[in-house]
Amino acid sequence: MIIAKARAVDGPDQQFRSAEIKRRDLDTNDVLIEIKYAGICHSDIHTAHGEWGPVNYPLVPGHEIAGIVTDVGTGVSNYKVGDRVGVGCMVDSCGECDNCRKGEEQYCLKGNIPTYAGVDKYGEPTQGGYSTHIVVVEDFIVRIPDNIALDAAAPLLCAGITTYSPLHHWGAGPGKKVAVVGMGGLGHMAVKIAHAMGAEVTVLSQSLSKKEDGLQFGADHYFATSEPETFEKLAGTFDLMINTVSANIDINAYFSLLTLDGTLVNVGAPAEPLAVNVFSLIGHRRSFAGSMIGGIRETQEMLDFCAEHDIAPNIEVISADQIDEAYKRVLASDVKYRFVIDISTM
Repeated sequence: MIIAKARAVDGPDQQFRSAEIKRRDLDTNDVLIEIKYAGICHSDIHTAHGEWGPVNYPLVPGHEIAGIVTDVGTGVSNYKVGDRVGVGCMVDSCGECDNCRKGEEQYCLKGNIPTYAGVDKYGEPTQGGYSTHIVVVEDFIVRIPDNIALDAAAPLLCAGITTYSPLHHWGAGPGKKVAVVGMGGLGHMAVKIAHAMGAEVTVLSQSLSKKEDGLQFGADHYFATSEPETFEKLAGTFDLMINTVSANIDINAYFSLLTLDGTLVNVGAPAEPLAVNVFSLIGHRRSFAGSMIGGIRETQEMLDFCAEHDIAPNIEVISADQIDEAYKRVLASDVKYRFVIDISTM
C-alpha cells in the first residue's frame, strides 16, 4: 500500500486540511504517478461543497493532473518510469459497452469511474489529484508532449478537453462563426482552441473587463452580454455557441443568437436547472446540446493539437495552503484564468 500526502475536505462547509491517503499497490496494468501539478476546476468546488448531490467525505478533489511515472505494473507496455503523463476526469470504465468501444469512455453506459468522488473496481472510494501520488490503469493515462510545461498541462486535462471536444465534434473551423459564452477557465481555452481551428471567434462575456485578453487569445470580436443591444445586434449570427458558464443564465436569449441549424452546446454545469422555452429552438431548427470532457483517445489528440499550435492555459500557480483562498477567488471570478496547485508544497 502506498501512502500519499493530500489535501482533503470533511464537509461542504469545511476548509481543506492536511491528510494522508492510501493508494493501492500496483496491479498488472497500473501506473504509479508522482503528481507535480493539479489544476483547480469549478467542478472541484461544486463537488467539495456538495452542490451536485451527496458526497462521501473526506474528499480529495482534483482531476487535472500532471506528473511523472515512477513505477509500472508488470503488464504495462505504453509507459515507463520518467514519462511525463496526465490524468483527467476519469480513471476507468467498463471497456465493453458500445460507447467505450468507440473510444467515448466518458459516456460509458455502465458509468465511468471518476477520478474522485467515485468508487473504483476494487470497491474503494476514488481520491483525486490534490495529492502527491496516484495509481491509474494505463489505458486512462495520456502522454504530455515535451513542449507543454507540466504546470500548464494540468488544466488541459479538463478545461482543454471539455472545450476541444465540442468544438471538434460540431466542426469548428474555417467559415464557421463560433461564440464562446464566458471568459473563465473554460472560456479562455475555448477561444484559443477555436481560433487555432480557424473559426471566426466571438466572446460573449458579462462585461468588457477581459476584452483585451480575449482579443489576445484569438477572439475576433468581444461583446458584453449586460448590454441589451448585444442580443439585438447579434441575432441569428452564430453557427456554434459554447456555453462555459456554470450559472443559471437566460439560455433562451442566447438561442436567439444562433443561425438556422445553429447549435448551442452547454459545457458549464450549473447546480440549478435551466428553463428552456422550446419556441426558442423550433423557429430556426436550432439545437441545444451538452458535452462532457472527451474520451482518452480524443484527450491525447487535444494535447497533441495544443502542442502543435503552441496553446496553453493562462495559469496562476499556488501552494497547497492556498486552496481555500483559491476557491473563494474562483467563485468571485478573480482568477486569470486557472489556478494550479504546486504539489511539491504538500
